[in-house]
Amino acid sequence: MAFNVKMMVMKRWLCTYVQVSMDVKHCAVKLSVHPCRGLVDEKFVVVVQNVPPGIQLTVHAFHRCEDGHGWEAFAHYVSDASGSVNVSRDASLGGTYSGVEQMGLLWSLRPVPGSKPGLRMRKMNVQTPMEFTISVHQGFRSEGFLDQVPLASQVVERWYMAPGVRRIPITQDDLSATLFLPSGPGPFPAILDLWGGSGQLVEYRAALLASHGFASLALDYLTPKITQETGKMVDDSYFEKAFGFLQQYPQVLTGRIAMLGLSFGCSVTLRIAAYSLVVKPTCAVCISGSHVQPIGAKQEDIFAFYDQYSDKIQVNEKNQAVMKMMLLPITSDPTLKVDVGRVQCPLLLVVGEDDQNWPVLESAQDMKEMMERAGNSHLLTILSYPDAGHLIEPPYAPHTQVSSFRSIGTRHKVTALWGGRSVAHAYAQEDSWKKMLAFFRHNLYAAP
Repeated sequence: MAFNVKMMVMKRWLCTYVQVSMDVKHCAVKLSVHPCRGLVDEKFVVVVQNVPPGIQLTVHAFHRCEDGHGWEAFAHYVSDASGSVNVSRDASLGGTYSGVEQMGLLWSLRPVPGSKPGLRMRKMNVQTPMEFTISVHQGFRSEGFLDQVPLASQVVERWYMAPGVRRIPITQDDLSATLFLPSGPGPFPAILDLWGGSGQLVEYRAALLASHGFASLALDYLTPKITQETGKMVDDSYFEKAFGFLQQYPQVLTGRIAMLGLSFGCSVTLRIAAYSLVVKPTCAVCISGSHVQPIGAKQEDIFAFYDQYSDKIQVNEKNQAVMKMMLLPITSDPTLKVDVGRVQCPLLLVVGEDDQNWPVLESAQDMKEMMERAGNSHLLTILSYPDAGHLIEPPYAPHTQVSSFRSIGTRHKVTALWGGRSVAHAYAQEDSWKKMLAFFRHNLYAAP
């Protein structure tokens, strides 16, 4: 008798499940993403409508990079009493992120299963958009999305270049650079944009800065054409040429030019700001960097200085390199670190407290103390983020905790542990970007 009762209950449950499943499949499920076209730092709202109440759904995002690798993110939701899911309002119950995370479908993107290890998502051609396919699937799914027919899907575009932004390749004075000009006649304040130790001409941040009203020069200073031709690294006159180019450009406000550096780009930015007799930046921003370097040394000698401490690199159980120990403890030798007491412009430091590549937290504290002793600490602002890693990108970029990396200086290829926890790192990227833009606007537009 008990067995028959159990069978009847199971049949009723199965019939109910099959009926709901058929109801969902026969519903005209509506998926909307608004805006479906915008800048990469612009939020969008994902809404699923016209499904039965209480239905388990998976919202999925897929992106195929220019290098051919696929990236995905997904989150589990249950439809509300009105038969809808609003990603900006409702909590994800699992997936690549949990809780209410409006842009979690982007910042939690990860390589699809089976991808080669060590990948990092970076936009190479900023004249085309990044395309993301947002789709909704019945049930709580975690795999096999590309083999399934979704209930609904929509393709959205995210751009680094706003309409009207102009991209101008620059080769004069042996520079390898790209200038991005905002829409309109100008003149505009400008930013010299320097990336880190892997070299190459990286344009996407400069393009996004131009989309926010700043003429921006993305500069390749480790692998430029002149270095490829001569086999020699550039010296500081190369950066002075780049700064001078901006000063002389007709659509640039001559006296309102900033410098922005990430990682090794911070080393250059701090050195130029402190010691150059030619370059006088209006303000400077340093993301995930340090002031430790031999003063007066050539570029190749700076890399050689770092390399002599390579025996301090720690390798964890996953064969990932933790390089921050190379420069710890922070030296007290004044000949081995930039005298930031000489800096005479507003300086913003962005610090990820879980950075495993550079000792950025310790460096920021040392720079603060040096500037306090020199009497110019009023120029210093530090943004410090717990559990954020090294690669602090523009908002909603996927958190890269680990990737393959080859330093131009040492030519060693390693699997680098950059650090950070995804939710905290995503917050750091969004918050620091807003505050960097405000810092640039205040010092380049509003300041007398």
